[in-house]
Amino acid sequence: MTAPTSLWPVQTAVRAKLKADAALSALITNVYDYVPEAAAYPYIVIGEALETPALAHDRFGRHTVPTLHVWDQYQGFKRVLEIGARVNALLDHQPLTITGLAHVVTRFEFSQTLTDPDGDGDIRHLVLRYRVVTEQTP
Repeated sequence: MTAPTSLWPVQTAVRAKLKADAALSALITNVYDYVPEAAAYPYIVIGEALETPALAHDRFGRHTVPTLHVWDQYQGFKRVLEIGARVNALLDHQPLTITGLAHVVTRFEFSQTLTDPDGDGDIRHLVLRYRVVTEQTP
């Protein structure tokens, strides 16, 4: 027996949790997997993810490490950092409902602020990464 992949179920759970929060929705226009050309700032993109095994003696487990990207067209980091703080409040050590898997813990790993080198330097980017530990359901 092999463990199911956790990539899509974790991404779906994270997106649902972010989209369901009224306070976060007041700060952003949307949470995307794919960003439409005409998307209005600020928004969050659920980006790259890494999955590694986290095996126990009697069950399969996974560490899934999704990367979230906050994008804003603003001169300064204040808004992306406010958005990042709300995302962190929603995800770090908070429960997630993940279809087909038991959620063990979600931990914040890091954040990094960046300025988009294209354009006038008014695009701000915040990278957030989390580690989501799951186990196979009985």
